[in-house]
Amino acid sequence: MESKSISDLNGLVSNSSVEDYISLLKPRVMVLAVFTSLCGLLIAPVNLHPFLFILSIFCISLGAGAAGAINMWFDRDIDCLMERTKKRAIPQGKIEAENALGFGIILSLISVMILGLSVNYLAAFLLAFSIFFYIIVYTIWLKRRTPQNIVIGGAAGAFPPVIGWVCATSELSLFPVILFSIIFIWTPPHFWALALYKDIEYSKAKVPMLPVVSGHRTTKIQIFSYSVALFFVSMLPYFFNYSGMFYLLCALCLGIIFLYFSYKVLRSEDNKNTHFAPTLFKFSILYLYLIFSSLVIDSFI
Repeated sequence: MESKSISDLNGLVSNSSVEDYISLLKPRVMVLAVFTSLCGLLIAPVNLHPFLFILSIFCISLGAGAAGAINMWFDRDIDCLMERTKKRAIPQGKIEAENALGFGIILSLISVMILGLSVNYLAAFLLAFSIFFYIIVYTIWLKRRTPQNIVIGGAAGAFPPVIGWVCATSELSLFPVILFSIIFIWTPPHFWALALYKDIEYSKAKVPMLPVVSGHRTTKIQIFSYSVALFFVSMLPYFFNYSGMFYLLCALCLGIIFLYFSYKVLRSEDNKNTHFAPTLFKFSILYLYLIFSSLVIDSFI
């Protein structure tokens, strides 16, 4: 059966459920944002009131979800073309595009206003800027124009631990900048590993991901290069005396495993990434959870 065009889907009267609207928030991405912001709050040297602590996490997660909803609104045309996205609520006609946009805008405003009025204005500004960056800079400007889309656009996903830190301290310092850098450098190998075995889908949707534009060999070299950079950036908390030996050992072990999988991807035959690229992609998610968890555990030792 031929898939319905986006114009036909927009004309449908959908019977939207709560689950459909929750799916707009990109729960799996939102969970990662919640986790890293939680780590930023826990690592910060200031103990926030429990109510403000929970409210901060709520606002950051709401803002991340709102950005995801607006992203789905804008990308509804290409989501119809890709296997991994064509079952989303808008392509399936479960939610009309205009409703998704309104939903995302309202949640964005609510999350920023509540965070500013209840916690502090710097945290609210950073949350607003991260939403703006993800929607305007990454989704609208970069994603369909340059193979470096995920490199620059990855900054949006690196903000949550910084916002969490600022919620607790009301100020910026070097440590949250290092946390930002870890996620920023982690993002390209993470997404390019996915793009290596989803390149046909990106090509069909005309999204200029690096494997589509520059080929698998260049992508693999870039993945390995960023993995090396990530290994050294992950050591910075220890060398700037923000963490102890426990974190250093964890970062070394995790970094070596990450490098190993990146090297296996680099050495694999071009266009044959059915094993190593998916393995690197899956491990990279685990890596981020474990590296931030080790920072939190180290701060309590």
